[in-house]
Amino acid sequence: MAELLVLDSQAVAAALPMAPLIAAMKTAYAAVSNGTAVAPMRTHLPLADRGASALFMPAFVPGEIEESLAVKVVTLFPTNPIRGLPLIHAAVLVMDPETGEMLALLEGSSLTALRTGAGAGAATDLLARPDAETAAVFGAGAQARTQLKAVCAVREIRAVRVFGPTPANVRAFIEEMSAELPADYLAAGSPAEALSGADIVCTATTSTTPVFSDAEVPNGAHINAVGSYTPEMIELPPETLARARLTVDSRAACEAEAGELIRAVDLGIVDPDRIDEIGEIVLGAKLGRASADEITLFKSVGIAAQDAAAAGLALRNAREFGLGVEVNW
Repeated sequence: MAELLVLDSQAVAAALPMAPLIAAMKTAYAAVSNGTAVAPMRTHLPLADRGASALFMPAFVPGEIEESLAVKVVTLFPTNPIRGLPLIHAAVLVMDPETGEMLALLEGSSLTALRTGAGAGAATDLLARPDAETAAVFGAGAQARTQLKAVCAVREIRAVRVFGPTPANVRAFIEEMSAELPADYLAAGSPAEALSGADIVCTATTSTTPVFSDAEVPNGAHINAVGSYTPEMIELPPETLARARLTVDSRAACEAEAGELIRAVDLGIVDPDRIDEIGEIVLGAKLGRASADEITLFKSVGIAAQDAAAAGLALRNAREFGLGVEVNW
């Protein structure tokens, strides 16, 4: 009888410390860019009569020490909140890449938030100025939290400016994060106030219109844009994309799904040929920041290789730390 290790959200969080997770994201990004990862575009299954959808994201990520084979399933049901249920449910199934045996089932929402934050942490490590110390965060949800944790893992952040549409959520974010990550926190009254003096900017929203204006972005800032993942969602003004050094998690995925990138290309102000993948920078095939005054921008829609790499790391750590519950099946 086979045994399956089951990790709930708390076990997933305990199994994915930020520093090693950032390293795992660099490995995943490099595998995508050098073509060794097997990660098809995610499959969207629309449920039109419910206004809902399901996403399926399989991937295989090779590694010199350990390989990862996993598939993530995500469901998005917009009417769930009025039922008292989460909008999103997710699970990640991990398989043995040698035998195909089912090894573990992980709660997927927490893994997604952590791996997305760690992906931006990897980009920040590679692209932000070494002396960056002020972060601006747009959004106050779970993803904003992991964004800040990841940024603080790679830079010494002394000041954090938070802007969001719901003041109560911003206050709760600051109260929680200041206890874990000491810094000078400010609930910004406007996007301009949040961006004033910002070295690192993180956008983690579901907006369909830009959350700030291009004129408010300081020279030398690094931007992590992770909120939008459909053509209809836009967090950044096209003018910012036009003047920034553009880096993405996957060129193919972002060209198909990143709303602000699609818009900027359609307007003719961004040349697709000047968009680099973050994995190319990890591999040394492309350069990162060219000057202290340059604006660098990392756009991520989230890719399955990240999930596989994170799930593989979580499984290895869960075994070492004694996390999760084994079930027979």
